[in-house]
Amino acid sequence: MKKIVIFGGGSGLSQLLKGIKLFPVEITAVVSVADNGGSTGLLRRELKIPAVGDITKVMLSMADTNQDVMDLMNYRFTKSKTLGIHSVKNLLLIALMDLKGSFANAMPVMEKILDVKGNILPLTEDNVNLVGITTSGKKVVGEYQLTKCASKIVEVKYDKDITVNPKVIKAVNEADLIVFSSGSLLTSVVPHLIDKGLVNIINKAKAEKVYICNLFTQPGETDDFTVKDHIDYIEKYLGKGNLDVVIANNEIISSDLAEKYATEEQKDPVILDMHELVDSDIYVIQDKLFTIEDGWYRHDALKTGYLLFSYLMDGRK
Repeated sequence: MKKIVIFGGGSGLSQLLKGIKLFPVEITAVVSVADNGGSTGLLRRELKIPAVGDITKVMLSMADTNQDVMDLMNYRFTKSKTLGIHSVKNLLLIALMDLKGSFANAMPVMEKILDVKGNILPLTEDNVNLVGITTSGKKVVGEYQLTKCASKIVEVKYDKDITVNPKVIKAVNEADLIVFSSGSLLTSVVPHLIDKGLVNIINKAKAEKVYICNLFTQPGETDDFTVKDHIDYIEKYLGKGNLDVVIANNEIISSDLAEKYATEEQKDPVILDMHELVDSDIYVIQDKLFTIEDGWYRHDALKTGYLLFSYLMDGRK
């Protein structure tokens, strides 16, 4: 069975996994662990642990369990002033980390409970924070703070060196395809490309590297970015010319609906201009990639998964 390694974090990765898990591939999802907002942030500050929120969100997207269990995992004790902010899934994973001594030992137990189809790996077990450098040279510490920063962030790094999970390195070396999921460039994709050792391993791997481009820009992060701009931003960390394939939306998004969708996290539709890519060696897979779920734009998980699987099996046919 072909092996896919997917790097990401949060909602973008979770949405992709809902689709690709339906195909006959062995999936390893690598999740960033630097989130410091909400429930995850409070637990990190109190317990001095890596972020668990994105990990548990990804777990549920790969789980093969009934709706009652899913509802239980997402349940929050809203009537409690102390527990109300925390979801059961976050508390459960932290309890397992306490019992088993580490992320690495807790994850298999959690995956068994949820009957997870695939492998989920934290990028690192180190308790680290993202640091953004603005155009004026100011340091912005924390993932949540980066997303709220009014100034342009020109570089992202960690507040200390990290030790990459050895299982991540093994998965990359064995992969038939390496994928960078849609999601925030600064906080979901780039955190995987800060460690130069891991970048070197990714670039030397036999697998081709695919980027699934965002549907919308993000205010303050990717204002006015086209698909080409997203590619250039990733290659600033990965190295010029090291992306092989991009999967991008080519369908015009209704301006009325786009305006309704515009929030502090998503703004304008990302434009695919093939003229910008005419001198590039990158292979473009283009299609209508969006769907509307509960009134919101999302990547069509099934179609995106199908396009990814088709490329894995047939290449540039």
